[in-house]
Amino acid sequence: MTLALTDPSPNFDSRPADGAVDMLVLHYTGMRSAADALDRMCDPAAKVSAHYMIDEDGTVRALVDESMRAWHAGVASWRGHADVNARSIGIELVNPGHEFGYRPFPEAQMATLVGLAQEVLVRHDIPARNVVGHADVAPARKEDPGELFDWRRLAESGIGLWPDAPRLGDGELGELLRRYGYASGDAAAVRAFQRHFRPARVDGRGDAETAGLLRRLLAMI
Repeated sequence: MTLALTDPSPNFDSRPADGAVDMLVLHYTGMRSAADALDRMCDPAAKVSAHYMIDEDGTVRALVDESMRAWHAGVASWRGHADVNARSIGIELVNPGHEFGYRPFPEAQMATLVGLAQEVLVRHDIPARNVVGHADVAPARKEDPGELFDWRRLAESGIGLWPDAPRLGDGELGELLRRYGYASGDAAAVRAFQRHFRPARVDGRGDAETAGLLRRLLAMI
C-alpha cells in the first residue's frame, strides 16, 4: 500500500523532537458523505485532519505523512499522556456515525483497514494496548468508532487486544480503567470501554462482566 499523499491536508505540524509514535487511533468520520469528510480535513479553517481516510469501498486516501503530527484526537488522554496527536497515527473510517445514521463497517473497508494497520504496526513500535478508538482517548466527547466496529477481528489479525472470554470479578472498576490507560474511571470511561470491548450492552454500569474483561486485558499486557 503506497504511502504517497493522495489528498494532502494543510492541517498538520511537526511532532516533538523526542516524540516516538506508539499509538494507533481509529475514528469514524461522522459526516454525511466521504466527500464532506475529505473537504473538512483538507480545509485549513477546520484545523482537523488524519493520516489516512478509508472509504466504504476500501479506497485509501493519504492526507498527512506519518512523520508529521495530524490533528485528529483533540483533547484526549491515554496512559497518562495528554498529547495523543504527537504520539499517534490517526485513521478515519468513512461512516456517517451516530448523528447521521450509524451503520456497520463494510467488508471492503475492514479488509483495507486490517492491511493498512498491519503496515503501520510494522513501521512503528505500537504496543497492542495502544491500538484504541477515539472514544477510548476522549470518552466524555466521542463515541467513535462505536459499538458496530469489529475490534475482535483486528485483534485476531494481530492489531490491538481482545479478551478471549470474560473473567468475572467485582474489583474497583475505576482503578482498573486507569491502570489500562483511561484518564478517569467515571461512567463516560466505562461506556467508552464497553463500546470497544463489550458492544452488546453499552450502559456505563460497572458490572461484573465489564470488570472481568478489564482484568483479562490487564493480564494480557
